Amino acid sequence: MAKPPLSMRPTGWFQVAWSAEVGVGAVHRMTYFGRDLIAWRSEAGEVAVMDAYCEHLGAHLGFGGHVEGDRIVCPFHGWEWNREGRNVRVPYENHPNKGRRIRSYPVVERNESIWIWHDVDGRPPHFEIPDVFTGFDDGKSAADYFPAYPHSTLYRERLELHPQYIMENGVDFAHFKYVHKVPIIPTFTRQNFDKPVAYVDFTIAFDDTAAGEINSGVQAINAGLGAAVTKSWGMIDNRTLSAVTPVDDETSDVRFSVWIGRPSGAQRTDAAAKAQQLAQAVIAQFEADIHIWAHQRYSDPPGLSQKEFEGFKALRHWAAQFYPATR
Repeated sequence: MAKPPLSMRPTGWFQVAWSAEVGVGAVHRMTYFGRDLIAWRSEAGEVAVMDAYCEHLGAHLGFGGHVEGDRIVCPFHGWEWNREGRNVRVPYENHPNKGRRIRSYPVVERNESIWIWHDVDGRPPHFEIPDVFTGFDDGKSAADYFPAYPHSTLYRERLELHPQYIMENGVDFAHFKYVHKVPIIPTFTRQNFDKPVAYVDFTIAFDDTAAGEINSGVQAINAGLGAAVTKSWGMIDNRTLSAVTPVDDETSDVRFSVWIGRPSGAQRTDAAAKAQQLAQAVIAQFEADIHIWAHQRYSDPPGLSQKEFEGFKALRHWAAQFYPATR
């Protein structure tokens, strides 16, 4: 992939794991934004994400570090650190080292996922991650859907793609016919990019419904460049969450979660298996997009048609707010 002229260190919320991957007492290793990180869960169930290296002599806490109560203990000399990265105990001293702190990140667990707030200047969060259920204000909750993880998820590591590609996909009406094989090009009914959390709605049909009779579509909520949730209506009852998190200056990890609605009334014995099959069909559509994104070149300025211009212009103007002042 030709390296895009866009920073791989944007501001926003980014998924770094699914919640089930970090059990109580577990220490989970990962690399994002060019930094080695760990996620760990206290005995009370709270998740922390911080830089991986002990501020004493640099031991990697993900290799032998263990959780005691609400602290992570370094395997090298037993120094103990809390969820905020502050040293709270040096076992062979009478007081902790208050002068050293491991960089920690704001963390939110939502929709079976662990998110961190990333900002190169250390500024606090100024918008929230949408909830894939309550975000659409239709009275639905997680109880109305089969869980996504692990059977209805996709995880692709270190792909050469940029988070902005997914967001641009949401205003790209023309690709649906050629990538997703829909018979009629979608019609956008809302494109609101006034705030960091944006809204895009469109009608769509995956069958041969006449253009004037389409009664199905998608509602999308985009929270910065790292999180996009969707609700489908008039079709299979599903919610999705797509997340692209930069690993370094060239690659990103891609996660995709699908929730299929539980059948109303009597529960069929094969409902869960059927839901997984439906979820895999949704994932297959997303994989078709990934195949394009992972091999495309970022075009700036793009050669847009007249009909494409307004949507792409609005989205790229919106996306610019999430990048550092110097790219």
